[in-house]
Amino acid sequence: MSLDRDAFFIDGGWAAPATSATLQVVSPHSEQVVATVPEGSPADVDAAVAAARRAFDEGPWPRMSPEERIEVIQAFSGLYAGKLAEMADLITTEMGAPTSFSNLAQSPAPWMQIEAFLGIARAFPWEERRPGVLGPEVVVRREPIGVVAAIPPWNVPQFTTVSKVVPALLAGNTVVVKPAPETPLDGYLLAELLAEAGVPAGVVNIVAAGREVGEHLVAHPGVDKVAFTGSTAAGRKIAAVCGEQLKRVSLELGGKSAAIVLDDADLAATMEGLRFVALMNSGQACVAQTRILASRANYDAVVDALAETVAGMAVGDPADPATEVGPMVAQRQQERVEKYIALGQEEGARVVVGGNGMPDGLDRGWYVRPTVFADVDNRMRIAQEEIFGPVLSVIPYDDVDDAVRIANDSDYGLAGTVWTADAEAGLDVARRVRAGTYGVNTYTMDFAAPFGGFKASGIGREFGPEGLGEYTEVKSIYPTAPAM
Repeated sequence: MSLDRDAFFIDGGWAAPATSATLQVVSPHSEQVVATVPEGSPADVDAAVAAARRAFDEGPWPRMSPEERIEVIQAFSGLYAGKLAEMADLITTEMGAPTSFSNLAQSPAPWMQIEAFLGIARAFPWEERRPGVLGPEVVVRREPIGVVAAIPPWNVPQFTTVSKVVPALLAGNTVVVKPAPETPLDGYLLAELLAEAGVPAGVVNIVAAGREVGEHLVAHPGVDKVAFTGSTAAGRKIAAVCGEQLKRVSLELGGKSAAIVLDDADLAATMEGLRFVALMNSGQACVAQTRILASRANYDAVVDALAETVAGMAVGDPADPATEVGPMVAQRQQERVEKYIALGQEEGARVVVGGNGMPDGLDRGWYVRPTVFADVDNRMRIAQEEIFGPVLSVIPYDDVDDAVRIANDSDYGLAGTVWTADAEAGLDVARRVRAGTYGVNTYTMDFAAPFGGFKASGIGREFGPEGLGEYTEVKSIYPTAPAM
């Protein structure tokens, strides 16, 4: 079955593109074109924003009760649940995520988000009455912001799209989604499910396009809020535009997270945990724990254990259920990671596993060798810059205070972990590290709790009541007794 498409989803239906420009979706494994879709232009974005603007200013969606919107999104959730395998396969095809990861995080996790947001919306204080100071009471309302521009990245396209679209819709907003040019295919399936669920025309519009057209969307005067996930460099540019226009913005950006291995940690269990939290999605994850901190007393043991773990991971075809590390999303990303592997060696770090070159047994595809560096100083660029590939740095520390200092010595503050036999000691470390999410002997995201970063890792939060609140304006009403 062909995956080609020839239209955008605008104003409740399939709209012909304004130009003949196309995007080729290329398999990172085979380097072959798997689909061709239209490439959005500024005119296409204008049409999508106009549809979203009409739907917000004149349509029923913002004027429905929260309960009515919840009913529609509940129907959407039921439809989404029936498409999990298809969605996972699409994402593996378009961006090369190992199918084992896609069937865990690329589609089931977005569905779990939908269900979590439905529960949060049912309990959310859409309107509350508070005792007043100057009068008997104050009415506080949470109302929709308006038209939301949702811009997800290519690495977890559905996960990040759903984290924006669903809370935006539950709050009564309308949305324009701009999928990344590498991963447009899953957006089409999403559009079909939203339409089937009964989301009114114009409430959700989807136009895949590149960076320049994304900049047009961000700056569009018809957009009231931008929700972006991607690099810190792009996030700074978006924040500048939104600041100039006083436009609402939430940014989920980069990370360089540290996994602190304390001396009492069960090394075998720690390595089993790190094979996922450090190398999930082939290392193409903002929360990946790519700095491994080990005490000088236990350093060699941690390096050896990590080297054995990474060397034993299966690298290859992402469609193979046994594969743990797949290709990079694009040739440019492969080249970027290769440059960092070379840079680490130039900086004086020691390769204990991996290094430059294609993994054994592969002669095509945008693969890199999963790499572990030892003898890394935290000031090295491989320890400070987000590589976004399967490259780990093992950094020595003197004591727990030094480990916390090193973990905090970063421009980023997105995530982190500590590995220890003492849960209370782990909690103490977690409280001291400047990161928005943290795990003790694990790393996960609970969709009832907020997710986001400190410092250069972003602004705002996703998930939980806090994530829903990001898509609302707060209004205070001061009722008085009727005039006599």
